[in-house]
Amino acid sequence: MAILIDETTRIIVQGFTGKIGSFHAQDMINYGSNVVGGITPGKGGQTHLGLPVFNTVKEAVREVGAEASIIFVPPAFAADSIMEAADAGIKYCVAITDGIPTQDMMTVKNFLRRFPVEKRMILTGPNCAGTISPGRAMLGIMPGHIYMQGNVGIVGRSGTLGYEAADQMKRLGIGISTSVGIGGDPINGSSHRDILEKFEADPETKVVVMIGEIGGPQEVEAGMFAKEHMTKPVIAYIAGLTAPEGRRMGHAGAIISSAGESAAEKVAILKELGVTICPTPAAMGETVAAVLARL
Repeated sequence: MAILIDETTRIIVQGFTGKIGSFHAQDMINYGSNVVGGITPGKGGQTHLGLPVFNTVKEAVREVGAEASIIFVPPAFAADSIMEAADAGIKYCVAITDGIPTQDMMTVKNFLRRFPVEKRMILTGPNCAGTISPGRAMLGIMPGHIYMQGNVGIVGRSGTLGYEAADQMKRLGIGISTSVGIGGDPINGSSHRDILEKFEADPETKVVVMIGEIGGPQEVEAGMFAKEHMTKPVIAYIAGLTAPEGRRMGHAGAIISSAGESAAEKVAILKELGVTICPTPAAMGETVAAVLARL
């Protein structure tokens, strides 16, 4: 199994015919993802990359049974695209777009809460690398060749640190069940805790790697969930040990604004909660190998 996507997931690309959307759509198709079409308002009825183009997501759901969507839409219009996907009945949406205004994301979150939980679209991002279930499907912008199929789950705010973890593990012969980028913005669709819950329910995933950074309470909340509800080992790497208070570091959400949000504080709390701490980004692979060896 895998979480969120597999080889049967019917994927559409919002912003399909643009330069960035076209490039990554072709990359996902080459990887083997089940891309069934795309959305570009005003170009419905055309064919692009050998696939149908639709004016709206509802048309794509009706005509080709779209289940998942990926957003390559400029920041000013991305929130509307996310809400359009939810309204059309898409089950899972990845928002790649960086720079979506915070107020727009607050509107998106409130919009999603209008749906019953069982019908509510799962959103990851914005400002994320996407999701990949190695050997099955890629819904994102990651370099697919560095991911090997296996039983370690990855969830992280940083796309590049997720790539680093995957590459280190592959070099050690360790594979991944699914890797999920949740994005580095202050307001995102899914939290570390949300994804840990899905990994706990996945029989294929044996160990989970959580990649976090300064800012916000998500990593600690995930650690508390792991202590109380998870039977699988959780490994964490928290970036930003030398970050100064009050200065944004890379991601929009990576800023220490209150107690408990620094990397050192998060590491200390996670240790108390029983999470295995990876000391440096260079040690992610070997830390996973050590935990797997103990299982």
